[in-house]
Amino acid sequence: MSTSPFPSGPIQALRGHALVLPGDDIDTDRIIPARYLKCVTFDGLVDGVFADDRAERAGDHPFDRPEQRGASILVVNRNFGCGSSREHAPQALMRWGIRAVIGESFAEIFFGNCLALGIPCLTADHDAVLALQAAIAADPGTVLQLDLDPPRVTLSGDGSSRVWPLGLPAGPARMLVSGEWNGTAQLVAHDNELRATVARLPYMAGFT
Repeated sequence: MSTSPFPSGPIQALRGHALVLPGDDIDTDRIIPARYLKCVTFDGLVDGVFADDRAERAGDHPFDRPEQRGASILVVNRNFGCGSSREHAPQALMRWGIRAVIGESFAEIFFGNCLALGIPCLTADHDAVLALQAAIAADPGTVLQLDLDPPRVTLSGDGSSRVWPLGLPAGPARMLVSGEWNGTAQLVAHDNELRATVARLPYMAGFT
């Protein structure tokens, strides 16, 4: 499990090891089972990441393999994050150490929940994802360089490198690269303007 700090500002590039999680239609109930949603804060969610899948595979799940420890880029397949809209799913992945996800496609709400945490979800076509997954599986120590402008991933290993173009809608790309994805930081940065606006609103009298 990574101990890297959570993202906070502009995200233009990421570099790290990757974890391959094969399979289509992996839903949020598998990512974080419903019994973990009773938590008061998100802090303990790391223990529930793929808890049922990991128990079933008794240590042979990708999130349990020693060579995957410290991975920060998750490589998945089609329709990742489907199912319920629980924001706990990306929260749990982030606390495990995941800082970006590459896949064929993502459920819309999962994509939005990741964006709100500064976790880029980038797409590639079916063949590109399979090729990337195969390259990582062949050399788990491979380092990935993920760039958002323009979106692409570079895989380096054995003295060579390969590059795959990635997809990321213009709006989310701008938000990530500029730091606008972090709503809390945006509010803090514009505190004076917000206070001035509140002061002009008659129904907000007494709140400044």
